[in-house]
Amino acid sequence: MPRRRDTARATMRSYRSQAAHRSGLNAARATLRRGWYRLPGPVRRFGPAILVLIVAVLYPYYLSSLPTGNVPLIYSFPSVRSAVTIIVFTMMAVGLNVVVGYCGLLDLGYVAFYAIGAYSAGWLASGQFEQVKFHFGSVGVTHDARGIHISIWLVLILAAMLTALGGILIGLPTLRLRGDYLAIVTLGFGEIIPQFVRNADSLHGFDLTHGTFGISPIDSPGFGNSLHDRVGLPAAYSAQFNADRLFYWTAILLLILTIVACIQLRDSRLGRAWIAIREDETAAGAMGIPLMRTKTWAYAIGAFFGGAAGAYIASFNAGAFPSQFSFNISVFLLCMVILGGMGSIWGVVVAGGILAWLNVEGLANIGTWLNDNLFPASHQIEVAKYQFGIYGVIIVLMMMFRPQGLIPEARRKREMEEGGRGPLDEPLYEMRGADEPGAGERGAPEQPIPRG
Repeated sequence: MPRRRDTARATMRSYRSQAAHRSGLNAARATLRRGWYRLPGPVRRFGPAILVLIVAVLYPYYLSSLPTGNVPLIYSFPSVRSAVTIIVFTMMAVGLNVVVGYCGLLDLGYVAFYAIGAYSAGWLASGQFEQVKFHFGSVGVTHDARGIHISIWLVLILAAMLTALGGILIGLPTLRLRGDYLAIVTLGFGEIIPQFVRNADSLHGFDLTHGTFGISPIDSPGFGNSLHDRVGLPAAYSAQFNADRLFYWTAILLLILTIVACIQLRDSRLGRAWIAIREDETAAGAMGIPLMRTKTWAYAIGAFFGGAAGAYIASFNAGAFPSQFSFNISVFLLCMVILGGMGSIWGVVVAGGILAWLNVEGLANIGTWLNDNLFPASHQIEVAKYQFGIYGVIIVLMMMFRPQGLIPEARRKREMEEGGRGPLDEPLYEMRGADEPGAGERGAPEQPIPRG
């Protein structure tokens, strides 16, 4: 017998289909579908992504033309500076999707990779270590500045590699665990790293992280005076009047590289091994997949992208501070993956953009619009105070009405639609008493054996 939930879903689909047929939507959908499939394959595959990319790249140019101050519900569109933070958080969500969505490892300590990447930028591109003087490709700082000053472009790679190494060191003793036990251990590491950077200002007299004050300032990206004079590239982002735009476009480039890398990994042999482990770890091990090594690769690659994002946001904010690396960030990124659809890159990108916007300025703007248009002056509310409650309600509603996510992965979408039941789930024989009619005969759902 079909489950009640499956029956209810089938009934709802029937109601929707009838309503759409009455309103003429089916004919319009069929026309659009025929026109869409007449387009060449590459246009259907890359056209939407290229269109979205063009709109995103041109956003700083037309932002000033958009309405502001009283846009229904959202109040105003995000500034370019806020958009940089939104894109970086989306990049981290895509990296976490490798661990959670591809390999099925519940990681509650992803903020640790964010912190390692940010502090790596602080160590390699600031005056934190005044005992030494080392410059390599640095821009925007004088030649006599103390500390280590390496080009931020190299720092992004070095920070990502250092964070990947940290992911391997964390993963080796923890990835032998499964399920809730793995989540608890990763939660522990996610709490240890921020506490360490907060208290590592006096390690036997050595100041590693500058404690609660953080490391500041951190060098800005740039291409130096030589390329600036020859090609016109900005010498240092921080010295330009349009610095926010430069950081914004660079963040888009980093997000694109992350997405392309994750797509290639998903379709690779390693990606197929991740998915096999996610579906059934025991069966994957029985088929010869090296579980420990494969899961460690997932952890290291997810850490790589998290470290690169952390290093870039540290350069953007010109500092790395312990208050930025709370446990809430790990849960927030996990919500992005769940909301978008576990394993779905485009779903995570969309959900990451929505939740990051709500976190940066969306909830505050919504509260301002509600207070200006709906609530009287005597009953004003501050929506941002209830942000985690709002995120929780969003996730609960998604689990109730669209558990596969906003843009589900094709495999998981089929699983959810089928409800986990198929012809093989039907009983091979119907259990009957020896004195009942049809005892011992095979049960057939379309021709039930009558009970006498």
